[in-house]
Amino acid sequence: MATDRPDRSREQASDDERAPINAAPPESTVSVTGTDHITLIGSNEEDTIAFYRDVLGMPLVLRQPNLDDPDSTHLFFDTGDGRIITFFVGDYPSQDGPQRPSVGAVHHLAFSLDPEGFEETKRSLDEAGHRFSEFDRGAFHSLYTRDHNGLTIELAADKYEILDDRRGEVLAAAHHNRVEAGAEYIDDEHLEAALEKLDMPIERYDLPEAASGAGVGD
Repeated sequence: MATDRPDRSREQASDDERAPINAAPPESTVSVTGTDHITLIGSNEEDTIAFYRDVLGMPLVLRQPNLDDPDSTHLFFDTGDGRIITFFVGDYPSQDGPQRPSVGAVHHLAFSLDPEGFEETKRSLDEAGHRFSEFDRGAFHSLYTRDHNGLTIELAADKYEILDDRRGEVLAAAHHNRVEAGAEYIDDEHLEAALEKLDMPIERYDLPEAASGAGVGD
């Protein structure tokens, strides 16, 4: 992969002094079982459906009045694996300029892509007139575009075949490999070593070369 990331290696001790990285469930007040849904404030129904259904391919599975504000509508979209994203929409114009999120706001949404359809996704976005950037993020390969309200949307394809229920284990093991190597970011070698350590097959998808995009703003 591209090696244009800045050299900002930290000492091993500095990572040891921070919150530990571990895929095992922590001792906590509550134990959640997964993501049910994420809700965002949208603009209007037409533009929201046009992007999330017609561009990203998410089925619109439920529409009803917002229970907390019946004057607005609540739209539910299936992101592809049964996990839901919803929008409260009214009759507001879309704002397509880039957002400037602050503390507590949403920076971006990331949705998964089938790695085998990565190039086709690029062609489809281009043909639909949606500008995008492409980066190799180390743990995955991503396209970045914006929705009709300027929210950054990441479309991420795994670089290696990893079962969803073991993703946390792989990332945690790759993190420790990264720290031991004195690297700032996860790279292919850290992922492959993690897969090997966990007795998982190392099956890499055929994805194009791309810059890391480190230090590049939205």
